[in-house]
Amino acid sequence: MKSHIAIYPGSFDPITNGHIDIIQRGLQIFDRVIIAVARNSEKNSLFSVQERVELISQLVDDNERLEVDTFDGLLVDYVVANEARVILRGLRAVSDFEYEFQLAQMNHSISQQIETLFMMTSAQHGYLSSSIVKEVASLGGKIEKFVPQLVAEKLRQKFKQK
Repeated sequence: MKSHIAIYPGSFDPITNGHIDIIQRGLQIFDRVIIAVARNSEKNSLFSVQERVELISQLVDDNERLEVDTFDGLLVDYVVANEARVILRGLRAVSDFEYEFQLAQMNHSISQQIETLFMMTSAQHGYLSSSIVKEVASLGGKIEKFVPQLVAEKLRQKFKQK
């Protein structure tokens, strides 16, 4: 039987409960989900790629159907190299859709075997973004309902260092 693999790409700086929601729901559809942390040198990230991989790995360590990896270059090349056919993407609002639609069309035009599955974030996480969480954390706000406890602790540590 062929395994159905989805690639869930993102910067995950940091991973939020909205991301976790998409991952858990993705596992209801796919045999395996690879959480692919993007190496994007143009982004000014709070957490290094290695820190993000370690955080996510600790959060999903008990699930053998989840894998955490990194990639750079074209996402479609990464998807093909991992014998997947689906890119899993979360949408929070209509504003996300236009950009994500363009990416999906571009990816499909580069590699016709690749499909993008858009999954609406659950209502309770629809307003969450890593940027907003970082801003609240930088100002000393409570973030425990937006991110896993481990991530909240790491964010507090980061902002104490700054």
